[in-house]
Amino acid sequence: MKYSDNLNLAIVAAINAGVKIMKIYESEDFGVETKEDDTPLTRADKISHSVIVKALASSGLPLLSEEGGNIPFKERSTWSCFWMIDPIDGTKEFIKRNGEFTINIGMIRDGSPIMGVVYAPVLKELFFAEQSIGSFKMTHIQSLEDMEEATPRNLSTALLPDRYTLVVSKSHMNEATQKFLDNKELQHGIVNSASYGSSLKICKVADGSAHCYPRFGPTMEWDTVAAHAIASYAGCQVTQGDQKSPLLYNKENLLKPSFIIQR
Repeated sequence: MKYSDNLNLAIVAAINAGVKIMKIYESEDFGVETKEDDTPLTRADKISHSVIVKALASSGLPLLSEEGGNIPFKERSTWSCFWMIDPIDGTKEFIKRNGEFTINIGMIRDGSPIMGVVYAPVLKELFFAEQSIGSFKMTHIQSLEDMEEATPRNLSTALLPDRYTLVVSKSHMNEATQKFLDNKELQHGIVNSASYGSSLKICKVADGSAHCYPRFGPTMEWDTVAAHAIASYAGCQVTQGDQKSPLLYNKENLLKPSFIIQR
């Protein structure tokens, strides 16, 4: 399969960042700090950010990263196309060593995701998507060399579970999510639920492991942009919580509204 130059850059950046942070993951020194918003930051977040920024520089496109500092909206609003990255999505999962963290690299054009790469180095799963090729998943990916042997699975042909399945976050279960779950039970009878960390929740809908992921709670744009592209090009519906309005990016306030990903 032939990838565009920018998609190839993003895949290489994500895998190389994964190799670096796995060395920290397997060590005893995470170098955990606490950011101003009371969320954790590790050495791995910083190293992943550095590797990705350096790798994507040759594209000539602007870049916004969770760990890259605040860029004024006045400047961002002039960007028609740019990278948005989350060096490690699921830092708490990283610290817990449960493997459910990802490296997210997305590209936005005029407020919408047009490309995405999500890499879960512990799980050895690589998701990637672009408008020209669609959305794909590779497994057993630990290095760039593994890409040569892996066969991409087209996610637009994913087979869904027989029983209606929702992806939920145990740490973010709230009244609105429970109401949505209750409504689905009225529609479908018994509903299965599964819990995952980081952007894997969106990817599990994209790869056919689940029918729906509702998120009625705060997230930031970099948390979802890459997985949003993967879900969209896999044939999923991505909307705000009203199930009608599109989910847009590069707003003045980077906090995202509630959203629903579903097949």
